[in-house]
Amino acid sequence: MIDLHGVTWDHERGWGGLRAAVDAYTELRPDVRITWETRSLQAFADRPVEEVDGYDLIVLDHPSIGAAVGRGSLVALDEHLDPAILEDQRAASVGRSFASYTWDGHQWALAVDAAAQVAAYRKDLLDRAGVDVPRTWDDVLRAASALGERGVRIAMPAIPVDAVCAFLGISAAPFDGGQVVEREAGRRALAILREVIEVAHPISLTSNPPSVLAHMAELEDVAYCPLAFGYVTFAHDRLAPHRLRFAPGPASSGTLGGAGIAVSSGSANVTAACAFVAFVTSPDVQRGVYVASGGQPGHRAAWTDPDVDAASNGFFSETLSALDAAYLRPRHDGFLAFQDEAGGILHPYLRDGGDPDDVLDRVDAAYRASRVTEVER
Repeated sequence: MIDLHGVTWDHERGWGGLRAAVDAYTELRPDVRITWETRSLQAFADRPVEEVDGYDLIVLDHPSIGAAVGRGSLVALDEHLDPAILEDQRAASVGRSFASYTWDGHQWALAVDAAAQVAAYRKDLLDRAGVDVPRTWDDVLRAASALGERGVRIAMPAIPVDAVCAFLGISAAPFDGGQVVEREAGRRALAILREVIEVAHPISLTSNPPSVLAHMAELEDVAYCPLAFGYVTFAHDRLAPHRLRFAPGPASSGTLGGAGIAVSSGSANVTAACAFVAFVTSPDVQRGVYVASGGQPGHRAAWTDPDVDAASNGFFSETLSALDAAYLRPRHDGFLAFQDEAGGILHPYLRDGGDPDDVLDRVDAAYRASRVTEVER
């Protein structure tokens, strides 16, 4: 018996599809036993990959790729998988999901999950207030005012890591030289975020995406969220009293998220682990048991399947364009440290205000420090 151990994040979207895929895989390979453990969403976002020792399979966030590769933590999948499998994954990528796990000439993970920051809304509450789904950031502020007259709010997850992702997506930060973003674009992004947070529900500054979406699905005081990493689980009706609808964020300004499945270089069963990676990311599994069990697939065949879309209340067809246009964060060794430090700079500004130029100066300094760290390593 071959035993494989995997780690993913602690949400139905993180483990539901994987565990269902294991059940299907066991029918094909009864000699392989796979168990999945979970860690928090925060750990998934910023905990270094090398800290998850003892696992064969790792579900990770693409900004961690540079650090993981720099430490030799992962297996290069292109050295173990059939080239036809990699070509299918490349051709069927949702947005730049496949490319997000390509680094230093190799493919280190496959997109088992695809996501980006998109808008979420309660259609019943918007209709009651006579408010259309906003298309621009000015529309968002007008919607907040109209909803407020009826005692309803907007909300947006703005804990540090989500604040950084929103800032980067809105500004389309080029990370040119030692500067994260051109100064005027940076000021505009900060102004947008600050204005939104000023009128948003207080939960915004202390909540991650699934927390905000759960609040919207369960309660009656938040009708619209302009940017949050999409969760198809909230488009179903089995988790909460109300199904949410999803749409591209204002001005298509979201950042790419999602999750890749990788194989640890410390695995004693690399061949078996790579075989499961190929299985769980294959089109039939992705649009079959994976999505049916709460997963949010990474393969385009699932995103464009009419039956899959209908079961999700239009989640996939309504947001696919946003994923295709989503901003891809840097992945260099040191980026996670930058993301953490920049979040600690942006979050107080969104909460209390301040000098935007000082904020941008400090964010640029954090970026330059992250590149120095990379060179030293």
